[in-house]
Formats: sequence, C-alpha cells, structure tokens
Amino acid sequence: MDLNHIFLFLALISPLLVLARTLRPGGPYRAWRIAALIVLCVTAFTWICAPRIAGYAGGLAWMFLLFLPAIGLRKVTEFAERGEYRAARILGTLLQPLHPSDELRRQLQLFRHLESEAGNRRRAVMTRLDRGQSQKPWRAPAVMTLILLNVVAFVLEISAGDWRDPGVLHRVGALDPYAVVERGEYWRLFSALFLHGGIAHLGFNLFALYVLGPPLERAIGSLRFVICYVVSGLASSAGVVALTVLGLVEVNLLVGASGCIMGVVGAWAGFWIRHRNAPQARQQIGNVLLIVAIQTAFDLSTPQVSLSAHAGGLIAGFFLGLILAPTHPVKSAEPRPE
Repeated sequence: MDLNHIFLFLALISPLLVLARTLRPGGPYRAWRIAALIVLCVTAFTWICAPRIAGYAGGLAWMFLLFLPAIGLRKVTEFAERGEYRAARILGTLLQPLHPSDELRRQLQLFRHLESEAGNRRRAVMTRLDRGQSQKPWRAPAVMTLILLNVVAFVLEISAGDWRDPGVLHRVGALDPYAVVERGEYWRLFSALFLHGGIAHLGFNLFALYVLGPPLERAIGSLRFVICYVVSGLASSAGVVALTVLGLVEVNLLVGASGCIMGVVGAWAGFWIRHRNAPQARQQIGNVLLIVAIQTAFDLSTPQVSLSAHAGGLIAGFFLGLILAPTHPVKSAEPRPE
C-alpha cells in the first residue's frame, strides 16, 4: 500500500470537505478554513517541487493542523460534558495556537469560571464523571477483542514470512476466489478478514474500528456488534468470490478487515434509518454518507483496494443494522468522520 498516495488523498479531500462545511450556516469557525487552506497550499507546493513526497508533506500538515486539533477539540468537549473543566481548559489552551478563534477563547473563559466553582458542584461533577466512564473504549469489550485478534493475527502472519510475498499470504489464509470455488477452501472467507498487507493497512483498519466501533457496540450490544462485524466480513468475501467467478471483477488474493469496517459503517446507516425520527438522526445519516463517499473516492483512485469487497460489507452491514438495531436509540451513538 502506497503511503504517499494515501496521505496525498487525505491532504486533498479532507481540507476540501472542511472548506465546504465552512460555507454552510453554523459550520466550523474561520480558523478551520485557514488551516484547510494551509494544508492545501503545502500539498500543492510540494507536489510542484517534489511530487514523490507531496503526500507525506501534505499528510503531515493535515495531521497537525486538522486531524489532531479535531480530535483534541472533541476531547475538550468530552471533558466539559463530564465536568472535568480543568482538563478541558488545559487541553483547549494547548490547541488555541493552532485554532485561535473567538469561540475557543470564550470556551476557555467559561472553563475557568466553572473550574472556580467546582467545589460547589462536586456532587454534580461526580455524577457526570460516572456517566462519562461508560464511554471509555474499554467499555466496548467486543471492539477491543477484535482489535487484539487482528494484532495477534498480524504477528502470526509476519512470523510466517514476508507479508509482501503472495505465496506467504496464500499459505496463511488470504482470500483466493478460485481456491474457494475449485478446492472448497471456504475457511478463507473468514481467515482473510484478519490478515493485512502491511502495518499501514492494519493501522488504518484498526483506527477506523477504534473510532466507529465502540459507540455502535454500546448502541446495539456486544453480541449484535460481533454479528455485524463477522457477517459483514463474510458477505464481503463471498461477494468478491461471486463477482470473480462471474468475471465482473478480477482478484488474485485479498486480505484485510476493510469489509468488516464497512459493515460497521453500513450498520450505522441501518441503525439511524431505523431511528430516523430521533433528533440527531438526520445529521448522523449525513455523517455516514460522507464516510461512504470518501471511501468510494479512495477506492476508485487506488487500484490495490477492492471496491467490491467494501460494497459487499457495506450492504450487509446496512441490512444487519436495520434488523439488529434496538427499539430505542442510544445517546452515545455518534459516528463522526474526522
């Protein structure tokens, strides 16, 4: 997997999305627009001077000016919601040089005021803190177990030889459509879901699972989440085999949990369609569609990525989300693309 290509894609698409959102009423404040323009300028300048490293340069600018601040500001909000005003103020102060907005300055002033009154609100703060503890990643045991299984499988994979060697990947369980059909090696439909074509491939998939998985698991329950993850992955593998046999796609070997991850995205879509009357449903469906649009654009621009596998997982996850969604939505259910 070409990291320069991946980071170049992120450094172009993400700033453009940010700029588009700043044009909407109530969109991000002006500092995000400036940061997005800087990322685009760095990427364009490096592309003109040294195209072979343009992705790395643009990706580095994206990481420090857009991605990390977005994660940090989201964490500031979480601290504030839990009543941890001191932590929110400190983190917000560290982020202020990157996004020096009037909104953030007002938030910091509010945090200082609330921090000074923390002694009078200790009981309320502890209540919020207890409620916030349920949002910790380790409160999503299925997600953390799946992450661990993927890491263990990758360790076993590299212990078997060079992961770039197709022979090694085939030996440890990569999806070979013709081996499945002609030799009945159906176990490859499952084993390929836990194999990856390198550390970057593994890292991107596990990060997506870490971001999207825990709130969905809390929304539908651990057992239902595992069903969505595994069945979506199997549907993804089976779809690739069927399309290969029909001659519609050409796949030699396929590895990765991407079909499962897209199943999680599809399950989010099904969940919010099921609860479309909830106050936040429209926004969350929009977030899901944005994730799908970004992934589709990436698939079309990256020959090494299987669009059919992702589409199969997405469709299966959508129907599973419709079927397995509980009768009432959960407040913590918030899939957000960064």
